[in-house]
Amino acid sequence: MSLWTSLEPASATVDPGGSTTVRLRLRNTGDVVDEYRFEAVGPLAPWAVVEPPSLRLYPGTTGAVELTFAPPRTPDATAGPNPYAVRITPTEHPEAVTVPEGNLTITPFTEVRAELVPPTVKGRFRGRPRLAVDNLGNTKVTASVGGSDNGDQLSYDIRPSNVQIEPGRAAFVKATLKPRKIIWFGGKEQRPYTLAVQRSGVNPLPVEGTYVQRGFLPRWLATFFGVFLALGITFTMLWIAYRPNVASGATEKAAEVGSTLPPAASPPPQAPKAPASNVPAPPAATEAPQAGGDGAGAGTGKGDGAGAGGGGSEEKEKKAPERTAATAVQRLAAQEPDKKHICYRIYTAGKGWSDVACDGETAGTAGSGKPTTAVNIAVAGTNGTSGAAFVHNPTSTDGTGTWPDPWSAAADGVDNYVGSTEKDAPHMLGFPINVDGGKSTVCQTSYIHDGSWLGMACDKPGDALDLTYVGTHDNNLWIEAIRLTV
Repeated sequence: MSLWTSLEPASATVDPGGSTTVRLRLRNTGDVVDEYRFEAVGPLAPWAVVEPPSLRLYPGTTGAVELTFAPPRTPDATAGPNPYAVRITPTEHPEAVTVPEGNLTITPFTEVRAELVPPTVKGRFRGRPRLAVDNLGNTKVTASVGGSDNGDQLSYDIRPSNVQIEPGRAAFVKATLKPRKIIWFGGKEQRPYTLAVQRSGVNPLPVEGTYVQRGFLPRWLATFFGVFLALGITFTMLWIAYRPNVASGATEKAAEVGSTLPPAASPPPQAPKAPASNVPAPPAATEAPQAGGDGAGAGTGKGDGAGAGGGGSEEKEKKAPERTAATAVQRLAAQEPDKKHICYRIYTAGKGWSDVACDGETAGTAGSGKPTTAVNIAVAGTNGTSGAAFVHNPTSTDGTGTWPDPWSAAADGVDNYVGSTEKDAPHMLGFPINVDGGKSTVCQTSYIHDGSWLGMACDKPGDALDLTYVGTHDNNLWIEAIRLTV
């Protein structure tokens, strides 16, 4: 080795975006004139400059070069000690390379940027923006996210509420905004809000957004209902004031007939008692029963009329049987016995059962906002069906629902029910369905509460599951309408 080197200082410190200089001293300890080339190596090499890049020394002489380090203010400039080295290659003896090493400490800095995606959200009952938090510093960031607005008009559900972000990485926070008051009638209203990124010892970083709350029903519809209600009340009052007097003609005729009957004859004075075998019955006694008989006849006529009227009022109208999925699919099977059919209906909280739909028709009301709590399904030509209900879980910690009941199954032409029609039954997020023990295909699509139809999906006979799932697993959503085919 014919070269002596020294770094002054051996350890240096620099701020990202700044620069620092280290001097490299060297002496030619050989006996020939030599020229040395310098090259920075290691992770810090892109940010290092050696001046001059080469140096010619006579034997026994000393020279120096300067290494200037300028790390950028980016996450690539890792905070903490960073080793570096300088490769020195002599021209006369290229194989005798010298690599002195040093240490450069880069100071930490923190820079956080946050952005709402999208900055404006719209909805009647909720809005779902996402907050993107970028760590542009060179050290890990721990932060929490909170929401606020003027007038406390919104509630905030933020998940996750705390994040840890590595340098150069980003975290996405999901927020659900819910208005505290629903606009039943009228136009939309803008509600500004702020999501703040809070870090220990640093002022919060506010990000402003806008939630546009839409009215449940348009204002013109409220006006229409008001006018319709006023017309209905006016018509009812006019009907009560000027309704025609209708009397029964049968009652009047019966009264006239009763007034034209002759008066009953008075019985004659009682004759003296005599033996019954010698005294015939007096004529008056004979006429009195005759008159009485006429009266009885008239009375019988009234009695017959009353009896007829009474019999008519006691007849009870036969209530039509409920039209379930089974009755509908049995009718289709009778009309087209060589085809497969599926019929279904849904039970909506506060409204009851919907009309039965079959073979891809829509059951339920898309966009009603009311949750479904039960489903009635029946099939023909598929050897039966089975299913189960996946419902809202008020104690959920992972944002999904729960399975309250086991699977239920029914044969062809028989009603299969999943879910519950009780008053406080939880709303259904969805349900799996299987037909023919997995040998036939069933396809489905559903309208969920966030306002969209999900794509058509079908099961694959022969797979391990052999079923398809209708709806979602989101604990805050539910199905409002469905379409099924086999």
